[in-house]
Amino acid sequence: MDSRTRLPVVGMIGGGQLARMTHQAAIPLGQSLRVLAESDSDPAAQVARDVELGKHTDLDALRAFAKSCDVVTFDHEHVPQEHLHALVAEGVKVFPGPDALLHAQDKLVMRERLAALGAPVPPFTAVRDAADVLNFGAEHGWPCVLKAVRGGYDGRGVWMLNTPQSAQRVVPELLAAGTPLMVEQCVPMRRELSALVARSPFGQGAAWPLVQTVQQEGICVEVLAPAPDVDPALAEQAQELALGIAAELGVVGLLAVELFETEGGLVVNELAMRPHNSGHWTIEGARTSQFEQHLRAVLDYPLGATDLVAPAVVMANVLGASAPPGMGPDERLHHLFARFPDAHVHLYGKAERPGRKIGHVTLFGERMDEVRRRAGLAAHWLSDGVWLDGYDIHGGQQ
Repeated sequence: MDSRTRLPVVGMIGGGQLARMTHQAAIPLGQSLRVLAESDSDPAAQVARDVELGKHTDLDALRAFAKSCDVVTFDHEHVPQEHLHALVAEGVKVFPGPDALLHAQDKLVMRERLAALGAPVPPFTAVRDAADVLNFGAEHGWPCVLKAVRGGYDGRGVWMLNTPQSAQRVVPELLAAGTPLMVEQCVPMRRELSALVARSPFGQGAAWPLVQTVQQEGICVEVLAPAPDVDPALAEQAQELALGIAAELGVVGLLAVELFETEGGLVVNELAMRPHNSGHWTIEGARTSQFEQHLRAVLDYPLGATDLVAPAVVMANVLGASAPPGMGPDERLHHLFARFPDAHVHLYGKAERPGRKIGHVTLFGERMDEVRRRAGLAAHWLSDGVWLDGYDIHGGQQ
C-alpha cells in the first residue's frame, strides 16, 4: 500500500511501451505504476517516477521489486516460469499467474490445451527432427508453418516451409541451435481478427468489440475497430470464445486472442496475456482503455465499459523508416497536427530503426474508409516525413 495515497501498488515487470502506457492509465486512478526496467532509457523508465532497474531473469531482482508491490503483472511474457512459481510460493500476488501465463509463453502447450478444450486450432505437432515436418506436410499439405515454441513476435520465430526440401534445410539448423519447434497447418484465411477481453480474480469479464488487424511482413500496421463487415454472430462467437479461454485458463488481467477468419469459421492463432498492440486504439477509442482495464482487473476492481466512442476507430502503427526522415520527430509532429488536429499520437521514446514500432496514431469518425485513409497517411508521415497523397506541407494539396 502506498503510504501517500493509501492505494495498492501495482508493479509491472518490463519497461517497454506497454508499461509506459499503463503508467499513463494509472495516473487518473491516483497511482504511479511501479516498474522493473532493464535500463533507465526504457520507454516506461523515461516517464514513470517509481522505477527500479533489474533484469526479469534475475530472481533476486524480482523478489526485491515485488516486496514493495501489492500485485505484480507484466509488460511481456518472458519471465522464467521457475521464478514466477517461486514468487507465488513466497506469497506474491502475480497476475496472470504462472500456470495461465505458460499458455502465452509456450505455443505447443497453448495448442495442446486449446485443442483439449475443443477450441478451434489448426492441426499441429511437436518437431523433434525433420522427419516430423515431412510426415506432417505429407498428411496436411504444403506449405506448412514452422514456429519456435518459445519467444518470437512480429514475424520472428516463424518460418514458412513451402516444400519438403525447405524443411530438410531449415529444421536441422534450428534444432541444432537449440530452438524448440512445432509445425502447424498453413491456414487459408480471409483476414486476421483479434478478440480482446479482461477478467478479474472475482471472475468478472469484459470484452471490447472484435477488431481486424492488418499485417505486413509479420508486423501489425493497422487495427480497425470494429472489424468491418463482420457478421454479428461471428463477432459474438469470438468474444465468447475469448472469455471462455480466459476463464478456463484462469487468466487475470488482459487476454488478446489472435484469430484467423476462414471459410469454415474462426481459428485461434496466438494468445497474449497483457495489454496488446491490437488494443492500443482503446486509449481514445473506447470508454475504458485496455491499460486502465488491466489495472482494474489485477486490482479486482469492477471492470469498465468497453463501448466504442465513434462508429469507426483506426489505430496505425508508426514504424521506423527504411531511410532517415528529412526532419526530426518534433517537426513531423508539428506538421501532422496542422493537417490532422484530431489525431491522437503516442510516441514511445524509442530510437528509430527500420521496421521498429516507435509509436502509434489513432483517429476516429463516422466512416471506416475515410478514417482508415487519414490514419494511414498520419502514420506514414510520422515514420517517413512524406505525405503519400502528394500533400505539400508548405501549400496544402499539390
